[in-house]
Amino acid sequence: MQRIASVIHLRPEMKATYLELHHNPPLEVLEILKRAGVQNYSIFLHGDLLFSYLEFTGDDWNAAQLEIAADPATGAWWRRTDPCQRPLEGAPEGAWWTQMPSVFFLE
Repeated sequence: MQRIASVIHLRPEMKATYLELHHNPPLEVLEILKRAGVQNYSIFLHGDLLFSYLEFTGDDWNAAQLEIAADPATGAWWRRTDPCQRPLEGAPEGAWWTQMPSVFFLE
């Protein structure tokens, strides 16, 4: 199992929209995440930062991300949520959410 944490800015003017969208996300989007090996997925908000945490149980996170991105329901979902976000300054080229390295873990 791989623990993955990421961060991105939430556009302040889109906060209400983003929170409303996540109040009841499409079941198809949740199902593709589960089929791809994602579990215990959470998104937290602090100021204008969104922090996500998930656990990946598959063998290849990059392949799982491609599978998720190819899903039509997920594409439609992202077209609604992406305008609410902006990448961090200094994010790697092409990155949307910026992955964060783990520095401590207590089991």
